[in-house]
Amino acid sequence: MTAPLSDTARAQLPTAPALALLLDVDGPIASPVTRDVKPEIIADLVALAAADIPVIFNTGRSDAFIREQVMAPMIAAGMPQGTTIHAICEKGAVWFSYTATGPGPVHVDHELAVPKAYGDDVRRLVAEDYSAHMFFDETKRAMVSVEQHVDVPSEDYLAEQKLFDADALDIMGRHGLSAAILDHHAPGSDDTADYRLDPTIISTDIESVRLGKDLGASRAVELLAARGIIPQAWRTVGDSRTDYAMADWLHHNDHEVKHVDVRPADGVPVKPYPVLTAADLNLGDDVIHDDAGGAFLRSWREALEI
Repeated sequence: MTAPLSDTARAQLPTAPALALLLDVDGPIASPVTRDVKPEIIADLVALAAADIPVIFNTGRSDAFIREQVMAPMIAAGMPQGTTIHAICEKGAVWFSYTATGPGPVHVDHELAVPKAYGDDVRRLVAEDYSAHMFFDETKRAMVSVEQHVDVPSEDYLAEQKLFDADALDIMGRHGLSAAILDHHAPGSDDTADYRLDPTIISTDIESVRLGKDLGASRAVELLAARGIIPQAWRTVGDSRTDYAMADWLHHNDHEVKHVDVRPADGVPVKPYPVLTAADLNLGDDVIHDDAGGAFLRSWREALEI
């Protein structure tokens, strides 16, 4: 007769939750207008995590932003003891985990960092020429990022962003670094850039080309596997075309995945896995960003009867 498993041995057995959530933050979770997270979204995140649904954030944001805008509200909302949330920041260059008692150690892949001297020059550029429209993000550890002031109209910021991006690219050349703007091919270029500029609707990230939401997905799987967690399926959520890289990586590595696009007006590409939008919840085209992200969180909570 086989002896019964001890509590310790039982705790070490792999677990297979029905879903794991891999979430971009700006857009699906945090409002791109106010930059904060609605209390109802926090409540749904806490409920899903408390029900042993893995919740992992995969974002270009810094660890400081996650601690302030997501972790602190989740803890304040009653995140249970024993629940662990993983946060993969700066598109895979930085990661940490947190529980109800606070954050654990922050890990940084320094090989993926933008050279400090370049970051110093961008800081000066923003201070001297662009401070009325944007600010230099001092919380980033590997990337260089600038962000729109919340009180600046979007159309004004986007016009200035184009000028900033051109200046930032020029500074790259003066440092002897090869770089390109995302999805932009420079005539005569051999496309072997080491760095890229990734403009979003509220920011520009300047980063190693080795960073991306696919790297974040890889780290997410590793973080769960280290705790013996192998989800039966994944839901990835984003608001831009680059966020599809999460689902691309998971699908390519034989994970069942569906991707949620909360800003499909950018265009929904043809993919070998299902892509969901607010229309799949019978919501109108005007339901986007965190309104759509929150609706999907609530739908999963209801489907799992949490």
